[in-house]
Amino acid sequence: MYNSKAYSAASAKSPLASAKINRRDPTPHDVQIEILFCGICHSDVHLVRNEWSGALPTVYPIVPGHEIVGRVTKVGAAVTKFKPGDLAGVGCMVDADCTCPECKAGFEQFCPNMIMTYNSPDKHGAGPVTYGGYSDSIVVNDHFVLRVPANLNLAGVAPLLCAGITTYSPMRHWGAGKGKKVGVVGLGGLGHMGVKFAHALGAHVVVFTTSPNKKDDALRLGADEVVISKNANEMQKHGGSFDFILDAVAAQHDLNAYLNMLRRDGTITLVGAPEKHLEISAFSLLMGRRSLSGSLIGGIPETQEMLDFCGKHNITSDVEVIPMQKVNEAYERMLKSDVKYRFSIDMASLKSE
Repeated sequence: MYNSKAYSAASAKSPLASAKINRRDPTPHDVQIEILFCGICHSDVHLVRNEWSGALPTVYPIVPGHEIVGRVTKVGAAVTKFKPGDLAGVGCMVDADCTCPECKAGFEQFCPNMIMTYNSPDKHGAGPVTYGGYSDSIVVNDHFVLRVPANLNLAGVAPLLCAGITTYSPMRHWGAGKGKKVGVVGLGGLGHMGVKFAHALGAHVVVFTTSPNKKDDALRLGADEVVISKNANEMQKHGGSFDFILDAVAAQHDLNAYLNMLRRDGTITLVGAPEKHLEISAFSLLMGRRSLSGSLIGGIPETQEMLDFCGKHNITSDVEVIPMQKVNEAYERMLKSDVKYRFSIDMASLKSE
């Protein structure tokens, strides 16, 4: 075991504060990583504040962070994919059984024994649960470590490990590419990545937003058109015309309005998770044989594919880089949507702790 500097929360009402945590020494199949940047995801806030207590209760102390980019400092004797000095990334999971049908198909995120990067039981015994990327170091099984393209800005790469793969995976699965009309609902941390990917994949991209002041930014990010969803006439013009719609809104909204935007056999995929149930009219699905689906991050092979795609197309997340000491302020700002479009923590700031 060795000590690592981190920021953790001691309870649901406690601010994140400086702490020391244990990390395991690398086993033969482990990679030790010096963390350079870690993105802030909305789920970090939910878990720190135990807001998902019904389905995913928080174990304290909690060290959040599952959008990790760093440099390899040590590898186990059996590791062949990485060497010290390599750039590496870690996303939302750090282990799984690797034997079940889901794992064998490359869908480790659906493994019944998947271990999350933080707040999952730690089978190695470094702590009661796994500790995440709000720290200066992490040790991860080599299967769950990803290669990071060297040409990309590392601060902007970090959110790709969650926001990136969350939006890339359904677009690849549902074929959102050339010759397709693709809608993105909501222009936030997830939505802005959806626009970038849809554009890079060659689709005709339409952004739906309630905010007219986001139009210029949507066009800058790669949208071909912007629809103000409060404008009934604008919405009506696009009825029955979309092959695929990515819904990245985590608040209550009229899902039927977007289902009716789909052409025959079109699909809408939810990647946002509203707190309350969304009402769906059966006729919104029946008319046109439309489909409603959901998607959860992506498996390791697809996440690596996404990073390689980003390297080829020079895609990163739009980030505001902050020191660790401003993380509590960042949480409050994020809840007010006061960030374009993700926060990325510079872990060099931990050296002063």
